[in-house]
Amino acid sequence: MSKHRPEHIGIIPDGNRRWAAAHSMEKQDGYEFGLKPGLKLLQRAKEYGIKEITYYGFTVDNCKRPREQVQAFKKACVKAVDMLTKEGADLLVIGDSKSKSFPEELLPYTTRTPVHGGGIRVNILVNYGWKWDLSHMKEEGRPFSWDISRIDLIIRWGGMRRLSGFLPIQSVYSDFYVEEHLWPDYEDKDFFNALEWYGRQDITLGG
Repeated sequence: MSKHRPEHIGIIPDGNRRWAAAHSMEKQDGYEFGLKPGLKLLQRAKEYGIKEITYYGFTVDNCKRPREQVQAFKKACVKAVDMLTKEGADLLVIGDSKSKSFPEELLPYTTRTPVHGGGIRVNILVNYGWKWDLSHMKEEGRPFSWDISRIDLIIRWGGMRRLSGFLPIQSVYSDFYVEEHLWPDYEDKDFFNALEWYGRQDITLGG
């Protein structure tokens, strides 16, 4: 497919609320429709031999949204993890687990856990904040996200061109691909188009 491939892909699944509004739904209803796309993408990544994938669940700042939206994306993250446990992965949920905004159901996965036989490394950022992540540097000399590798390619759905605080240390040399589709409209060709694009980039890592 391409001359080189990414080992670690970051996923920013944006556009759930806009998708819901466009389909005459309440904004919070869109998160439910973002679950199956995440599972499909994981399956394609496994088929293509990707070694690690990180999904952006929700951030500390997202919790400033209306209560019904916060409850909806927290519920969606719990359901997403439940779905992933049936797929085979080495799973890590990372975020401020001491906060009330962190779903209790996900606490068992705050250390990397093989599920359904293990396999691809899957990270989900839940109640994640870049300041929270880097604050651990002062105490331990490494971020809370130390068990997540450098990201080769970040794909963002929904047309926005910003990282939104996505793993600042791991993304320092990431190539950044934007897909105009809203996340619930994900199609496999979105993923493969991103991989084709990445294969044409000049990957120098500063050299």
